[in-house]
Amino acid sequence: MTNPWHSVSTGSQSPHIVNAIIEIPKGCRAKYELDKESGLLKLDRVLYSSVYYPANYGFIPQTYCDDHDPLDILILSQVDVVPMCIMEAKVIGVMQMVDGGEADDKIIAVAANDMSVNYINDISELPPHFIAEMRHFFEEYKKLENKTVKVEEFQDKKKAEQIIIESIEGYRKMFGKK
Repeated sequence: MTNPWHSVSTGSQSPHIVNAIIEIPKGCRAKYELDKESGLLKLDRVLYSSVYYPANYGFIPQTYCDDHDPLDILILSQVDVVPMCIMEAKVIGVMQMVDGGEADDKIIAVAANDMSVNYINDISELPPHFIAEMRHFFEEYKKLENKTVKVEEFQDKKKAEQIIIESIEGYRKMFGKK
């Protein structure tokens, strides 16, 4: 079995439009994550709080970050996308947060093939309430585990694309791929 982290490309239009591997569908309370060794999804936990993922959640393949994981991505779409689906995502911004004392950026994107959202070009075009919902979810979802997450700021597409480029370079340094 191939591991999607290593076998799927970041996409031919990266960092503007990237491939993403969905781990968790929008509206889910289960925290699935890629098992880095096998390439399968594993159930990390059921969320302790009565909150649900506000968008499809996954990672950008062939990226590597300081937390030793691929770069996380949230993809807005009108549909819940099944886990392990490869999805084209149009990058619009980044949510910068600190999880347990470590930086843990989340790229924000829209589904490139969903006409209901793919007209959005920058995070500044999102409704303020949706930004508040994302902030609330990530600051609350670990509280009953006695863990702290702090959303520091939301930044634009340019900053998000810079983070993607850096994480691709981090992957190349770590795994020796071109």
